[in-house]
Amino acid sequence: MNILVINGPNLGLLGKREPLVYGTKSLDDISKKLVDIAKAINDKIKITTEEIKLSFFQSDIEGEIVKKIGEAWTKDSIDGILINPGAYTHTSIAIHDAIQASNLPTVEVHLSHIYSRENFRHTSIISSVCVGQICGFGENSYFLGLQGLLNFCKNT
Repeated sequence: MNILVINGPNLGLLGKREPLVYGTKSLDDISKKLVDIAKAINDKIKITTEEIKLSFFQSDIEGEIVKKIGEAWTKDSIDGILINPGAYTHTSIAIHDAIQASNLPTVEVHLSHIYSRENFRHTSIISSVCVGQICGFGENSYFLGLQGLLNFCKNT
């Protein structure tokens, strides 16, 4: 099972950018722990009989994210997407449309609780084309999102 993990704008600054909001872990730290969790699932939990493989992509550029989603379903053999679209959550019809066109199960994750922040963050344009959304649990949002995505893929 191949899962694409996509991170949007400013997430490359994790660990340095507003640590009280986004935590002190870098994107690399979170990615490494996601790999460890996938390995543990492979070895012990056995959500799927297939090996879980993660690939990672981060971009501050909306068009690159849209292109990567398009490649995921037209060229790559991706089974699902775990995405933190960052600020594009609230503005990107293009990412929404790319996810919808891909027909890949997608889980939206956020480190912070977007619904307890500024009003403009309360609307996710992406969520309506995702199978689920997890926010507010810091780096654990990614780990919970991965487990939810794998369970969804297993049961469909």
